[in-house]
Amino acid sequence: MPVRPALAAAIGTAALLCVAAGPAGADPSESITVDPTGKLASDGTVTLSGTYRCTKGTGPVFVTSSISQGDSQVKHGIGGSAAECDGAEHHWQNTGKTSSETFKAGTAHVEATLMEMRPEGIIPLLPFFHAEKDQDVKLAKQ
Repeated sequence: MPVRPALAAAIGTAALLCVAAGPAGADPSESITVDPTGKLASDGTVTLSGTYRCTKGTGPVFVTSSISQGDSQVKHGIGGSAAECDGAEHHWQNTGKTSSETFKAGTAHVEATLMEMRPEGIIPLLPFFHAEKDQDVKLAKQ
């Protein structure tokens, strides 16, 4: 199921801005992986992928991802996709466009998060982290 670009950007921003202790309350069988190679198109489009597994939640669940290269303090959100939480392993892929000068082929750092937006009291949606993965990847030109 595709996620609208504005929603994907909002989800990615929420994931980057939220402070969380990590997936402490998550089911230990839940996980997210990042493929060791990301794709970099000549126009600056970055594609990241991997797998995830999660159990049913109470709100919508998304795979968010961000990438940095060089300065680890500067992260770029790369898309956001809806996740199906049925206990089975699924493939994810997020794509986002950056300036063609932002990233170069080579090593980059990726953060991927399996995040649920739960209704909680007076707060309309509160993020709950099912799984997180920080990993260096090879960014390869397409």
